[in-house]
Amino acid sequence: MAHSSASPFQQPRAVWAVAFACVVSFMGIGLVDPILNSLKGDLGATDSQTTMLFTSYLVVTAVAMLITGAVSSRIGAKNTLIAGLVLIVAFAAAAGASDSISQIIGFRAGWGVGNALFIATSLAVIVGAASGGFEGAIVLYETALGVGIATGPLIGGLLGEVSWRGPFFGVAVLMLIALVATVVLVEPTPKPAEKQSVLEPIKALRHRSLATTSVVGLLYNWGFFTILAVSPFLIEFKPIPMGGIFFGWGILVAVFAVFGAPFLKSRIGTTNALFIALGGMVVVSLVIGIWADTKVAVIVAVIASGVFVGLNNTLVTSAVMSIAPVPRPTASATYGFVRFIGGGLAPYAGGKIAETVMSGSHPEATDYRIPFLIGAAAVCLGGLLLATLRSDLDAADAESRQAVSNERRDSEEAVREIPAVEEEAVLAEDALHGDREFSGQEFGGRDETIADRSR
Repeated sequence: MAHSSASPFQQPRAVWAVAFACVVSFMGIGLVDPILNSLKGDLGATDSQTTMLFTSYLVVTAVAMLITGAVSSRIGAKNTLIAGLVLIVAFAAAAGASDSISQIIGFRAGWGVGNALFIATSLAVIVGAASGGFEGAIVLYETALGVGIATGPLIGGLLGEVSWRGPFFGVAVLMLIALVATVVLVEPTPKPAEKQSVLEPIKALRHRSLATTSVVGLLYNWGFFTILAVSPFLIEFKPIPMGGIFFGWGILVAVFAVFGAPFLKSRIGTTNALFIALGGMVVVSLVIGIWADTKVAVIVAVIASGVFVGLNNTLVTSAVMSIAPVPRPTASATYGFVRFIGGGLAPYAGGKIAETVMSGSHPEATDYRIPFLIGAAAVCLGGLLLATLRSDLDAADAESRQAVSNERRDSEEAVREIPAVEEEAVLAEDALHGDREFSGQEFGGRDETIADRSR
Protein backbone atom coordinates (compact mmCIF):
# COMPACT_ATOMS: atom_id res chain seq x y z
CA MET A 1 0.00 0.00 0.00
CA ALA A 2 1.06 3.56 -0.64
CA HIS A 3 1.99 5.70 2.30
CA SER A 4 0.12 8.79 3.30
CA SER A 5 2.65 11.00 1.57
CA ALA A 6 1.27 9.85 -1.79
CA SER A 7 -1.17 12.26 -3.39
CA PRO A 8 -4.78 11.07 -3.43
CA PHE A 9 -4.86 12.17 -7.06
CA GLN A 10 -2.02 9.87 -8.14
CA GLN A 11 -4.30 6.99 -9.02
CA PRO A 12 -4.60 4.37 -11.78
CA ARG A 13 -6.64 5.27 -14.83
CA ALA A 14 -9.31 2.79 -13.72
CA VAL A 15 -9.94 4.83 -10.56
CA TRP A 16 -10.20 8.03 -12.56
CA ALA A 17 -12.70 6.40 -14.90
CA VAL A 18 -15.00 5.47 -12.02
CA ALA A 19 -14.43 8.83 -10.27
CA PHE A 20 -15.45 10.65 -13.47
CA ALA A 21 -18.60 8.52 -13.64
CA CYS A 22 -19.27 9.42 -9.98
CA VAL A 23 -19.10 13.13 -10.79
CA VAL A 24 -21.65 12.72 -13.59
CA SER A 25 -23.89 10.51 -11.45
CA PHE A 26 -23.95 12.99 -8.57
CA MET A 27 -24.82 15.73 -11.07
CA GLY A 28 -28.20 14.03 -11.44
CA ILE A 29 -29.39 15.27 -8.03
CA GLY A 30 -29.85 18.88 -9.17
CA LEU A 31 -29.52 18.53 -12.94
CA VAL A 32 -33.20 19.00 -13.76
CA ASP A 33 -33.93 21.92 -11.41
CA PRO A 34 -32.97 24.60 -13.96
CA ILE A 35 -35.24 23.11 -16.65
CA LEU A 36 -38.40 22.43 -14.64
CA ASN A 37 -40.09 25.63 -15.79
CA SER A 38 -38.97 25.02 -19.39
CA LEU A 39 -40.55 21.58 -19.28
CA LYS A 40 -43.79 23.07 -17.99
CA GLY A 41 -43.89 25.62 -20.78
CA ASP A 42 -42.68 23.51 -23.71
CA LEU A 43 -44.54 20.30 -22.89
CA GLY A 44 -47.62 21.78 -21.23
CA ALA A 45 -46.99 19.85 -18.02
CA THR A 46 -48.59 20.56 -14.66
CA ASP A 47 -46.54 21.13 -11.53
CA SER A 48 -47.24 17.64 -10.22
CA GLN A 49 -46.33 16.07 -13.57
CA THR A 50 -43.05 18.00 -13.64
CA THR A 51 -42.14 17.03 -10.08
CA MET A 52 -42.69 13.40 -11.07
CA LEU A 53 -39.22 13.65 -12.65
CA PHE A 54 -37.92 13.48 -9.08
CA THR A 55 -40.52 11.04 -7.81
CA SER A 56 -40.10 8.36 -10.48
CA TYR A 57 -36.31 8.61 -10.25
CA LEU A 58 -36.07 8.46 -6.45
CA VAL A 59 -38.81 5.92 -5.71
CA VAL A 60 -37.35 3.48 -8.22
CA THR A 61 -33.86 4.17 -6.84
CA ALA A 62 -35.25 3.34 -3.38
CA VAL A 63 -36.69 0.01 -4.47
CA ALA A 64 -33.58 -0.84 -6.50
CA MET A 65 -31.41 -0.29 -3.40
CA LEU A 66 -32.95 -3.49 -2.04
CA ILE A 67 -31.48 -5.57 -4.87
CA THR A 68 -28.05 -3.99 -5.32
CA GLY A 69 -26.33 -6.31 -2.84
CA ALA A 70 -28.00 -9.39 -4.29
CA VAL A 71 -27.09 -8.41 -7.85
CA SER A 72 -23.47 -7.56 -7.02
CA SER A 73 -22.95 -10.78 -5.07
CA ARG A 74 -24.02 -12.76 -8.15
CA ILE A 75 -22.36 -10.92 -11.05
CA GLY A 76 -19.52 -9.06 -9.31
CA ALA A 77 -18.91 -5.37 -8.59
CA LYS A 78 -17.52 -4.43 -12.02
CA ASN A 79 -20.42 -6.00 -13.91
CA THR A 80 -22.90 -4.33 -11.55
CA LEU A 81 -21.17 -1.00 -12.15
CA ILE A 82 -21.30 -1.50 -15.92
CA ALA A 83 -24.97 -2.52 -15.79
CA GLY A 84 -25.77 0.68 -13.90
CA LEU A 85 -23.84 2.82 -16.40
CA VAL A 86 -25.53 1.16 -19.39
CA LEU A 87 -28.96 1.88 -17.91
CA ILE A 88 -28.10 5.50 -17.15
CA VAL A 89 -26.78 6.10 -20.70
CA ALA A 90 -29.79 4.45 -22.32
CA PHE A 91 -32.49 6.10 -20.23
CA ALA A 92 -30.87 9.55 -20.12
CA ALA A 93 -30.65 9.54 -23.92
CA ALA A 94 -34.23 8.29 -24.19
CA ALA A 95 -35.41 11.09 -21.89
CA GLY A 96 -33.69 13.65 -24.12
CA ALA A 97 -35.40 12.21 -27.20
CA SER A 98 -38.86 12.17 -25.59
CA ASP A 99 -41.83 14.15 -26.85
CA SER A 100 -43.99 14.14 -23.71
CA ILE A 101 -43.63 14.60 -19.99
CA SER A 102 -45.00 11.10 -19.35
CA GLN A 103 -42.24 9.57 -21.46
CA ILE A 104 -39.57 11.50 -19.55
CA ILE A 105 -41.09 10.38 -16.24
CA GLY A 106 -40.89 6.76 -17.34
CA PHE A 107 -37.32 7.04 -18.57
CA ARG A 108 -36.26 8.79 -15.36
CA ALA A 109 -37.52 5.69 -13.52
CA GLY A 110 -35.20 3.49 -15.58
CA TRP A 111 -32.41 5.97 -14.89
CA GLY A 112 -33.10 5.46 -11.18
CA VAL A 113 -32.39 1.72 -11.45
CA GLY A 114 -29.05 2.42 -13.09
CA ASN A 115 -28.23 5.06 -10.50
CA ALA A 116 -28.87 2.64 -7.62
CA LEU A 117 -26.65 -0.06 -9.13
CA PHE A 118 -23.88 2.43 -9.83
CA ILE A 119 -23.90 4.35 -6.53
CA ALA A 120 -24.08 1.17 -4.44
CA THR A 121 -20.89 -0.24 -6.00
CA SER A 122 -18.78 2.74 -7.09
CA LEU A 123 -17.23 3.50 -3.68
CA ALA A 124 -16.09 -0.10 -3.18
CA VAL A 125 -14.61 -0.23 -6.70
CA ILE A 126 -12.66 3.00 -6.22
CA VAL A 127 -11.27 1.90 -2.86
CA GLY A 128 -10.39 -1.53 -4.20
CA ALA A 129 -8.55 -0.20 -7.27
CA ALA A 130 -6.84 2.81 -5.67
CA SER A 131 -3.05 2.97 -5.35
CA GLY A 132 -2.86 6.31 -3.53
CA GLY A 133 -3.66 4.73 -0.17
CA PHE A 134 -6.96 4.13 1.58
CA GLU A 135 -7.33 7.77 2.57
CA GLY A 136 -6.43 8.86 -0.94
CA ALA A 137 -9.27 6.81 -2.39
CA ILE A 138 -11.73 8.28 0.11
CA VAL A 139 -10.60 11.85 -0.62
CA LEU A 140 -10.96 11.26 -4.37
CA TYR A 141 -14.48 9.90 -3.92
CA GLU A 142 -15.46 12.82 -1.70
CA THR A 143 -14.06 15.20 -4.31
CA ALA A 144 -16.18 13.54 -6.99
CA LEU A 145 -19.21 13.79 -4.69
CA GLY A 146 -18.68 17.50 -4.08
CA VAL A 147 -17.92 18.40 -7.69
CA GLY A 148 -20.93 16.46 -8.96
CA ILE A 149 -23.44 17.92 -6.50
CA ALA A 150 -22.19 21.48 -7.05
CA THR A 151 -21.85 21.43 -10.84
CA GLY A 152 -25.00 19.44 -11.66
CA PRO A 153 -27.33 22.46 -11.52
CA LEU A 154 -24.77 24.64 -13.32
CA ILE A 155 -24.38 22.16 -16.19
CA GLY A 156 -28.15 21.71 -16.24
CA GLY A 157 -28.60 25.47 -16.54
CA LEU A 158 -26.01 25.94 -19.29
CA LEU A 159 -27.32 23.07 -21.42
CA GLY A 160 -30.92 23.84 -20.52
CA GLU A 161 -30.56 27.36 -21.89
CA VAL A 162 -30.16 25.79 -25.34
CA SER A 163 -32.95 23.24 -24.87
CA TRP A 164 -34.51 21.25 -22.07
CA ARG A 165 -33.18 18.20 -23.90
CA GLY A 166 -29.59 19.35 -23.40
CA PRO A 167 -29.04 18.13 -19.80
CA PHE A 168 -30.35 14.65 -20.65
CA PHE A 169 -28.21 14.25 -23.76
CA GLY A 170 -25.24 15.77 -21.91
CA VAL A 171 -25.43 13.14 -19.16
CA ALA A 172 -25.82 10.37 -21.73
CA VAL A 173 -22.66 11.45 -23.60
CA LEU A 174 -20.58 11.90 -20.44
CA MET A 175 -21.72 8.58 -18.99
CA LEU A 176 -21.02 6.82 -22.29
CA ILE A 177 -17.41 8.04 -22.05
CA ALA A 178 -17.27 6.77 -18.45
CA LEU A 179 -18.82 3.45 -19.51
CA VAL A 180 -16.22 2.81 -22.20
CA ALA A 181 -13.40 3.78 -19.81
CA THR A 182 -14.79 1.49 -17.09
CA VAL A 183 -15.11 -1.50 -19.43
CA VAL A 184 -11.57 -1.03 -20.72
CA LEU A 185 -9.68 0.06 -17.61
CA VAL A 186 -11.32 -1.48 -14.53
CA GLU A 187 -10.08 -4.98 -13.72
CA PRO A 188 -12.67 -7.75 -13.20
CA THR A 189 -13.71 -8.08 -9.58
CA PRO A 190 -14.25 -11.44 -7.86
CA LYS A 191 -17.71 -12.45 -6.74
CA PRO A 192 -18.26 -12.62 -2.97
CA ALA A 193 -18.19 -16.06 -1.39
CA GLU A 194 -21.72 -15.58 -0.04
CA LYS A 195 -24.73 -14.39 -2.01
CA GLN A 196 -26.87 -11.70 -0.42
CA SER A 197 -30.63 -12.02 -0.06
CA VAL A 198 -33.04 -9.45 -1.44
CA LEU A 199 -35.17 -9.81 1.69
CA GLU A 200 -32.47 -8.97 4.26
CA PRO A 201 -32.89 -5.15 4.04
CA ILE A 202 -36.66 -5.49 4.57
CA LYS A 203 -36.26 -7.93 7.47
CA ALA A 204 -33.81 -5.51 9.09
CA LEU A 205 -36.65 -3.02 9.65
CA ARG A 206 -37.84 -5.16 12.57
CA HIS A 207 -35.02 -3.62 14.61
CA ARG A 208 -36.35 -0.50 16.32
CA SER A 209 -33.14 1.52 16.17
CA LEU A 210 -32.64 0.99 12.44
CA ALA A 211 -36.31 1.53 11.63
CA THR A 212 -36.51 4.72 13.69
CA THR A 213 -33.35 6.33 12.30
CA SER A 214 -34.40 5.38 8.78
CA VAL A 215 -37.76 7.08 9.29
CA VAL A 216 -35.91 10.16 10.56
CA GLY A 217 -34.08 10.06 7.22
CA LEU A 218 -37.39 9.72 5.36
CA LEU A 219 -38.91 12.74 7.13
CA TYR A 220 -35.80 14.87 6.63
CA ASN A 221 -35.71 13.93 2.93
CA TRP A 222 -39.35 14.94 2.64
CA GLY A 223 -38.39 18.47 3.60
CA PHE A 224 -35.19 18.40 1.52
CA PHE A 225 -36.78 17.30 -1.75
CA THR A 226 -39.75 19.60 -1.28
CA ILE A 227 -37.27 22.47 -1.40
CA LEU A 228 -35.33 20.97 -4.31
CA ALA A 229 -38.36 20.15 -6.47
CA VAL A 230 -40.95 22.82 -5.69
CA SER A 231 -38.90 25.99 -5.08
CA PRO A 232 -38.05 26.48 -8.80
CA PHE A 233 -41.75 27.20 -9.42
CA LEU A 234 -41.51 30.12 -6.99
CA ILE A 235 -38.26 31.50 -8.39
CA GLU A 236 -39.23 31.19 -12.09
CA PHE A 237 -35.84 32.11 -13.50
CA LYS A 238 -34.44 31.03 -16.84
CA PRO A 239 -32.16 27.96 -16.81
CA ILE A 240 -28.77 29.70 -16.42
CA PRO A 241 -29.65 31.95 -13.42
CA MET A 242 -31.63 29.08 -11.91
CA GLY A 243 -28.59 26.86 -12.32
CA GLY A 244 -26.48 29.54 -10.61
CA ILE A 245 -28.76 29.52 -7.56
CA PHE A 246 -28.57 25.77 -7.18
CA PHE A 247 -24.85 25.83 -7.90
CA GLY A 248 -24.48 27.95 -4.75
CA TRP A 249 -26.74 25.52 -2.95
CA GLY A 250 -24.66 22.57 -4.16
CA ILE A 251 -21.37 24.06 -2.99
CA LEU A 252 -22.79 24.46 0.51
CA VAL A 253 -24.15 20.89 0.46
CA ALA A 254 -20.74 19.50 -0.47
CA VAL A 255 -18.73 21.60 1.99
CA PHE A 256 -20.95 20.96 4.99
CA ALA A 257 -21.40 17.26 4.22
CA VAL A 258 -17.67 16.61 3.98
CA PHE A 259 -16.26 19.10 6.50
CA GLY A 260 -19.07 20.65 8.55
CA ALA A 261 -20.80 17.49 9.75
CA PRO A 262 -17.70 15.71 11.13
CA PHE A 263 -16.58 18.94 12.82
CA LEU A 264 -19.96 19.52 14.48
CA LYS A 265 -20.28 15.88 15.51
CA SER A 266 -16.85 15.88 17.15
CA ARG A 267 -17.69 19.03 19.14
CA ILE A 268 -21.23 18.43 20.39
CA GLY A 269 -22.13 14.82 19.49
CA THR A 270 -24.37 13.27 16.87
CA THR A 271 -27.70 13.97 18.54
CA ASN A 272 -27.10 17.66 19.28
CA ALA A 273 -25.57 18.20 15.84
CA LEU A 274 -28.63 16.63 14.25
CA PHE A 275 -30.99 18.80 16.29
CA ILE A 276 -29.20 21.86 14.88
CA ALA A 277 -29.24 20.50 11.32
CA LEU A 278 -32.90 19.46 11.46
CA GLY A 279 -33.84 22.72 13.16
CA GLY A 280 -32.16 24.64 10.36
CA MET A 281 -34.17 22.69 7.79
CA VAL A 282 -37.37 23.58 9.64
CA VAL A 283 -36.44 27.28 9.62
CA VAL A 284 -35.59 27.52 5.91
CA SER A 285 -38.74 25.55 5.00
CA LEU A 286 -40.85 27.94 7.08
CA VAL A 287 -39.17 30.97 5.51
CA ILE A 288 -40.03 29.73 2.03
CA GLY A 289 -43.55 28.78 3.07
CA ILE A 290 -44.34 32.05 4.85
CA TRP A 291 -42.63 34.39 2.38
CA ALA A 292 -43.40 32.42 -0.77
CA ASP A 293 -44.31 35.62 -2.65
CA THR A 294 -40.98 37.30 -1.82
CA LYS A 295 -38.51 36.01 -4.41
CA VAL A 296 -35.40 37.26 -2.61
CA ALA A 297 -36.39 35.50 0.61
CA VAL A 298 -37.03 32.25 -1.28
CA ILE A 299 -33.68 32.41 -3.10
CA VAL A 300 -31.72 33.12 0.09
CA ALA A 301 -33.52 30.32 1.94
CA VAL A 302 -32.94 27.83 -0.89
CA ILE A 303 -29.22 28.56 -1.02
CA ALA A 304 -28.95 28.51 2.79
CA SER A 305 -30.70 25.16 2.90
CA GLY A 306 -27.55 23.69 1.36
CA VAL A 307 -25.85 24.07 4.77
CA PHE A 308 -28.46 21.94 6.51
CA VAL A 309 -28.85 19.44 3.67
CA GLY A 310 -25.10 18.79 3.77
CA LEU A 311 -25.09 18.40 7.56
CA ASN A 312 -28.12 16.13 7.61
CA ASN A 313 -26.95 13.90 4.76
CA THR A 314 -23.84 12.93 6.70
CA LEU A 315 -25.21 13.08 10.25
CA VAL A 316 -28.36 11.03 9.62
CA THR A 317 -26.28 8.40 7.83
CA SER A 318 -23.87 8.40 10.76
CA ALA A 319 -26.76 7.94 13.19
CA VAL A 320 -28.22 5.05 11.19
CA MET A 321 -24.93 3.19 10.80
CA SER A 322 -23.68 3.72 14.34
CA ILE A 323 -26.61 1.98 16.05
CA ALA A 324 -27.84 -0.44 13.38
CA PRO A 325 -27.75 -4.01 14.81
CA VAL A 326 -27.24 -5.57 11.36
CA PRO A 327 -24.26 -5.79 8.97
CA ARG A 328 -23.32 -2.45 7.44
CA PRO A 329 -24.28 -3.34 3.82
CA THR A 330 -27.73 -4.43 4.98
CA ALA A 331 -28.15 -1.19 6.93
CA SER A 332 -27.09 0.81 3.86
CA ALA A 333 -29.68 -0.91 1.67
CA THR A 334 -32.42 -0.51 4.30
CA TYR A 335 -31.65 3.15 4.91
CA GLY A 336 -31.31 3.90 1.19
CA PHE A 337 -34.69 2.32 0.55
CA VAL A 338 -36.55 4.16 3.32
CA ARG A 339 -35.01 7.61 2.88
CA PHE A 340 -35.44 7.70 -0.90
CA ILE A 341 -39.08 6.72 -0.52
CA GLY A 342 -39.56 9.94 1.45
CA GLY A 343 -37.45 11.93 -0.98
CA GLY A 344 -39.38 10.50 -3.90
CA LEU A 345 -42.93 10.99 -2.65
CA ALA A 346 -42.41 14.56 -1.43
CA PRO A 347 -41.98 16.27 -4.85
CA TYR A 348 -45.16 14.80 -6.36
CA ALA A 349 -47.14 15.36 -3.16
CA GLY A 350 -45.89 18.95 -3.01
CA GLY A 351 -46.86 19.68 -6.60
CA LYS A 352 -50.26 18.03 -6.24
CA ILE A 353 -51.06 19.79 -2.96
CA ALA A 354 -50.05 23.14 -4.46
CA GLU A 355 -52.39 22.55 -7.40
CA THR A 356 -55.26 21.45 -5.17
CA VAL A 357 -55.05 24.20 -2.55
CA MET A 358 -55.47 27.44 -4.46
CA SER A 359 -54.24 30.78 -3.15
CA GLY A 360 -56.84 32.79 -1.26
CA SER A 361 -55.57 36.16 -2.50
CA HIS A 362 -55.17 34.90 -6.07
CA PRO A 363 -57.81 32.20 -6.66
CA GLU A 364 -56.46 31.43 -10.12
CA ALA A 365 -52.92 30.83 -8.80
CA THR A 366 -51.35 27.76 -7.29
CA ASP A 367 -50.63 28.05 -3.57
CA TYR A 368 -47.03 26.96 -3.04
CA ARG A 369 -46.93 27.73 0.68
CA ILE A 370 -48.55 24.52 1.91
CA PRO A 371 -45.91 22.03 0.64
CA PHE A 372 -43.15 23.87 2.50
CA LEU A 373 -45.17 24.11 5.70
CA ILE A 374 -45.81 20.37 5.47
CA GLY A 375 -42.10 19.84 4.81
CA ALA A 376 -41.23 21.83 7.94
CA ALA A 377 -43.69 19.73 9.98
CA ALA A 378 -42.21 16.50 8.61
CA VAL A 379 -38.67 17.51 9.55
CA CYS A 380 -39.86 18.62 12.98
CA LEU A 381 -41.45 15.19 13.49
CA GLY A 382 -38.12 13.66 12.50
CA GLY A 383 -36.46 15.62 15.29
CA LEU A 384 -38.99 14.31 17.82
CA LEU A 385 -38.32 10.72 16.72
CA LEU A 386 -34.59 11.36 16.97
CA ALA A 387 -34.99 12.33 20.62
CA THR A 388 -36.14 8.79 21.43
CA LEU A 389 -32.73 7.49 20.33
CA ARG A 390 -30.53 9.92 22.26
CA SER A 391 -29.18 7.35 24.72
CA ASP A 392 -28.28 4.92 21.91
CA LEU A 393 -26.56 7.62 19.86
CA ASP A 394 -24.70 9.01 22.87
CA ALA A 395 -23.42 5.52 23.67
CA ALA A 396 -22.27 5.06 20.06
CA ASP A 397 -20.47 8.43 20.18
CA ALA A 398 -18.72 7.43 23.41
CA GLU A 399 -17.61 4.12 21.91
CA SER A 400 -16.25 5.87 18.81
CA ARG A 401 -14.02 8.01 21.04
CA GLN A 402 -12.27 5.00 22.58
CA ALA A 403 -8.71 4.11 21.61
CA VAL A 404 -10.00 0.86 20.09
CA SER A 405 -13.39 1.43 18.49
CA ASN A 406 -15.61 -1.02 16.66
CA GLU A 407 -17.53 1.91 15.22
CA ARG A 408 -14.44 3.41 13.59
CA ARG A 409 -13.36 -0.01 12.34
CA ASP A 410 -16.79 -0.67 10.82
CA SER A 411 -16.81 2.76 9.14
CA GLU A 412 -13.46 2.07 7.51
CA GLU A 413 -14.40 -1.39 6.32
CA ALA A 414 -17.85 -0.36 5.04
CA VAL A 415 -16.40 1.45 2.02
CA ARG A 416 -15.15 -1.90 0.69
CA GLU A 417 -18.58 -3.50 0.93
CA ILE A 418 -21.64 -3.44 -1.32
CA PRO A 419 -24.05 -1.77 -1.10
CA ALA A 420 -22.74 1.43 0.48
CA VAL A 421 -24.41 4.84 0.50
CA GLU A 422 -22.23 7.74 -0.61
CA GLU A 423 -21.96 9.33 2.84
CA GLU A 424 -20.00 6.27 4.01
CA ALA A 425 -16.90 7.88 2.48
CA VAL A 426 -17.17 10.86 4.84
CA LEU A 427 -17.67 8.56 7.84
CA ALA A 428 -14.64 6.48 6.86
CA GLU A 429 -12.35 9.48 6.59
CA ASP A 430 -13.58 10.80 9.93
CA ALA A 431 -12.80 7.39 11.46
CA LEU A 432 -9.30 7.49 9.98
CA HIS A 433 -8.70 10.87 11.59
CA GLY A 434 -9.86 9.41 14.90
CA ASP A 435 -7.41 6.53 14.58
CA ARG A 436 -4.57 8.92 13.82
CA GLU A 437 -5.35 11.00 16.90
CA PHE A 438 -5.13 7.93 19.11
CA SER A 439 -2.16 6.26 17.44
CA GLY A 440 -0.15 9.34 16.49
CA GLN A 441 0.78 7.49 13.32
CA GLU A 442 0.45 8.44 9.68
CA PHE A 443 -2.29 6.94 7.54
CA GLY A 444 0.14 4.67 5.69
CA GLY A 445 0.43 2.23 8.57
CA ARG A 446 -3.31 2.32 9.08
CA ASP A 447 -3.86 1.61 5.40
CA GLU A 448 -1.86 -1.58 5.71
CA THR A 449 -3.80 -2.67 8.78
CA ILE A 450 -7.10 -2.12 7.03
CA ALA A 451 -5.86 -3.89 3.93
CA ASP A 452 -4.82 -6.89 6.02
CA ARG A 453 -8.22 -7.06 7.69
CA SER A 454 -10.06 -6.90 4.36
CA ARG A 455 -8.21 -9.86 2.81
